[in-house]
Amino acid sequence: MGALRVSDIMSNHIEPIRCGTPLTRVVKALLENHISGLPVVDANRHLLGFVSEQDCIHALLVSNYHCEGDPVVDDVMFREPLPISPGMAIVDLAQQLGSGKPKVYPVVEHGKLIGIVTRTAVLAELARIGCGLELSKHTSADD
Repeated sequence: MGALRVSDIMSNHIEPIRCGTPLTRVVKALLENHISGLPVVDANRHLLGFVSEQDCIHALLVSNYHCEGDPVVDDVMFREPLPISPGMAIVDLAQQLGSGKPKVYPVVEHGKLIGIVTRTAVLAELARIGCGLELSKHTSADD
């Protein structure tokens, strides 16, 4: 199990959010991908932040109540995301997971976003290895 790396379970098929994206489009991306958060990047895929369902809920409540129009992701994103390396051992990542920690981690290599890893992907891999459960690779994008 020690040989398994983040790159073995990361998803690279979900598009990140570009800075400047209207929040309504962010919400649509979260809902369509069944995921609780997404990385925010610039045009060169440099990680700038992270936006979660929680960020969107709060911003939409405020914007709808005050009729302030559609905010952009830059207004609500968390600007200190916790990127991980594709070479990180899954065991090490699993030990970091805990309450209050992100459910989705951006995977960054050479300063650029290359994918994401969810708690669900870590759980599925640990269950497959430890319990022999056979699950489809992308059972669910998120918790």
